[in-house]
Amino acid sequence: MSNDTTASANNFLHAIIDEDLASGKHQEVVTRFPPEPNGFLHIGHAHSICVNFGLAMKYQGRCNLRFDDTNPEKESQEFIDAIQEDVKWLGFDWAGDVRYSSDYFDTLYDYAIYLIKAGNAYVCDLNAEQAKEYRGNLKQPGKNSPYRERSVEENLALFEKMRDGGFEEGACALRAKIDMSSPNMNMRDPIIYRIRKVPHHQTGDKWCIYPIYDFTHGQSDALEGITHSICTLEFEGHRPLYEWFIENLPVPSQPKQYEFSRLNINYTVTSKRKLKSLVDEGVVEGWDDPRMPTISGMRRRGYSAQALRNFSEMVGVNRAGGIVDMGMLEHAIRTDLNDNAPRAMCVMNAVKLSITNFDQAKAMDGVEMMTQPCHPNKPEMGERQLPFTETLYIDRADFTEDTTLSRKKFKRLVFGEYVRLRGGYVIKAEEVVKDEQGTITEIKASLVPGTVGETPPEGVKPRGVIHWVSATLAQKATVRIYERLFDHEAPDFGGRDYMAHLTDNSLHALEGCWVEPSLANTTPEQSFQFEREGYFVADRYEYGEGRLVFNKTISLVESKSKK
Repeated sequence: MSNDTTASANNFLHAIIDEDLASGKHQEVVTRFPPEPNGFLHIGHAHSICVNFGLAMKYQGRCNLRFDDTNPEKESQEFIDAIQEDVKWLGFDWAGDVRYSSDYFDTLYDYAIYLIKAGNAYVCDLNAEQAKEYRGNLKQPGKNSPYRERSVEENLALFEKMRDGGFEEGACALRAKIDMSSPNMNMRDPIIYRIRKVPHHQTGDKWCIYPIYDFTHGQSDALEGITHSICTLEFEGHRPLYEWFIENLPVPSQPKQYEFSRLNINYTVTSKRKLKSLVDEGVVEGWDDPRMPTISGMRRRGYSAQALRNFSEMVGVNRAGGIVDMGMLEHAIRTDLNDNAPRAMCVMNAVKLSITNFDQAKAMDGVEMMTQPCHPNKPEMGERQLPFTETLYIDRADFTEDTTLSRKKFKRLVFGEYVRLRGGYVIKAEEVVKDEQGTITEIKASLVPGTVGETPPEGVKPRGVIHWVSATLAQKATVRIYERLFDHEAPDFGGRDYMAHLTDNSLHALEGCWVEPSLANTTPEQSFQFEREGYFVADRYEYGEGRLVFNKTISLVESKSKK
């Protein structure tokens, strides 16, 4: 992670908070992360989590986790549980208990009564179509509702009837009385309570009216003593309303809202509605499908929490907006995995390699053990044992009978020439066995004695190094190769049909793969660099009980076709 100087230069909020603390405006920094529990969190939420919890950590303050649960029709405990797990997995913890906007429903109701008594709210009977007509547009001011001048007593009685279930949904709503001619559409007598006869996952059947987000959010901030309410830029136009409520209600504190640019990344959609449609229409296997930009999907793909935190810091906190290139995220992933992922070997398209001069006398029970570091640059990670046997598997693409290929073009095993087995002997391909269709079923090779970890004798010049596993002791595995879900860098820009830009065959499941025997004893979510193949992770759910499933996280280097 960057030092404080670099981090401050990349986050304009640091200067604001520094000044607030220096002036004595605040003694402690208190932030909050307020997700709606109506879906799984995605890469944009991950950035927001890092921003809000990161500020609290930097200034030794507190960050609350508060669910904005004012729309019970679309919310569920499943999403609440998943969001809490995501926050903890990213490496953060919230102050005190988990909070809910519904914790404050009684107080918010009292605040609504306060506005009515002050002449600042009224019950309006306009239906949705009429309300839209009266609201006007960006070029034309709105018109006052014919119900705007109801008396305080009438509004109190009507609002109480709303609470008691005396009206059908849509029959009326409580609106703030502000300014129907305001150039800011959010200030044109916004709805603050609407009727929803739906049980709530926290409050049950207690309420049949629910407050709107704009009314709930600022007051919840004030009740929790939030000092810096950090939102993305789409809420900038809502800030005057946020401040109007704070100024016109007897709230216990005066939080301030600040906006930063939301994270937009190419080749990705982050709309919850669109992500839900991918799940509902079976394009992906669920919210945690490794192709999804959800936190749970990225976790299952093998992205580490540290890499996502590093990426968030690289993106920074600003108001400039723009699209972040996917390459920046992939760079953060590769850098972290290159530093921390142990190495292993996996043969994905196997062909048998038989050692014709295998030294049985040197082997113990037909096995000669080779030793390799778990990580070439981290001796503290230890070593791993590779069983070398008379019969091996190598990747079919690592052998050719074409002896005309130059060493520069093909640095692998060529018929009649030498190659080094990773961590093992130099071998020479001397014979091939083919089936009736002409497909190679076996390669026969001889090893050069004394070449394990040693320079080969004069005249023996290996073309390169290839990976391998023991054909008798390797473990069979399923390897899933993922492509980007979308083939267009802006799949939903400008109303574009994102479903028309789905990548063909974005998932390839390879069943007949073989991995080092030690990988049978690893744990789910353990990442590896499969040498020469890329970075892979043991599947979070399907790895274990005799089934080895690895998901490809990312290639070793960026594909030129994706630049």
